[in-house]
Amino acid sequence: MKYRKRDAKDYARTHLKGIWAAALTPFGPDLVLDEDGFRRNLRHWYRDLGIAGIFVAGKQGEFFSMSVAERKRTFDVAAEEAASAGAATIMSCSDQNLDTVLELARHAQAIDADYIVVHSPLLHFGRDADDTVYEYYRHIAEQVDIGIALWSHPDAGYLMSPELCTRLAELPNIVAIKYSVPRDMYARLTRMAGDKLIVSTASEEEWLDNIVELGWQVYLCSTPPYLMQTRRDRRIHEYTELAMRGEIERARAVRDSLEPVRQALKRTRPKGTPQAHQKYWQELLGQTGGRVRRPLLELTDEEKAATRAAFESCGLKVDPAARKAAA
Repeated sequence: MKYRKRDAKDYARTHLKGIWAAALTPFGPDLVLDEDGFRRNLRHWYRDLGIAGIFVAGKQGEFFSMSVAERKRTFDVAAEEAASAGAATIMSCSDQNLDTVLELARHAQAIDADYIVVHSPLLHFGRDADDTVYEYYRHIAEQVDIGIALWSHPDAGYLMSPELCTRLAELPNIVAIKYSVPRDMYARLTRMAGDKLIVSTASEEEWLDNIVELGWQVYLCSTPPYLMQTRRDRRIHEYTELAMRGEIERARAVRDSLEPVRQALKRTRPKGTPQAHQKYWQELLGQTGGRVRRPLLELTDEEKAATRAAFESCGLKVDPAARKAAA
């Protein structure tokens, strides 16, 4: 561990900063984990794109289709690559089985991961949700020393209230939250939690305004940092640095210049195939995308053609070598 449990909040306040991204997990034609491809992606994200940390084996990473052993292996690979790049990791330990959550959390702690993230549980009966969720996270926090990020998303069937999040922020190793909620909710939590909880959300489009208006220090996290940037075109990194220096108008101009890329990604993404679409976009960038596992669907040839056309006209500067590799 890089810090003691009682120091987890201070450590996170100092180190959980900048642009973080959620990793897609590459699977080969045989649907086996493509470890070499994953390493290549991690090295590119850390070293070429300057991404500060990677969210490993979350929903974007298809954890729900992976064995516990596979999830641990992705943790190992990410931790090794982060250490060699001087970067960081946050390991997703989300699962409906609490024993699995704790097994993954202990593994993350043992390999010196920086933090873990745990999605709020599905509540099949829905009574006394606040007390149930509080006790769920309190128990996890009691069992491990590593810093924990909460994660509230509509997929759970409910949203954690700012009041519940603030209550959880009193626990010593609850350090952050990925809060996928309307802006008025996460703005209120930011004001309520103060220095006890680092608040973030997945929206790249809202990131600049959240730096300026809410004083946020971390974008935690989604796929745009490596889908909308290349070695030659790091505009998310650029506008983030400008905003952190207080050069707001310049930051907004750079942020707005990415709108064609945002729209190209949005308008070509079919319903129900977000991972397959993003993995194909990765391949167009020269990264390792690979296949998705069931129950997810692959793109059709028509969907790939529409995505390629949008990619080629969006104005993102791609390395010639990467474009050749994706041809």
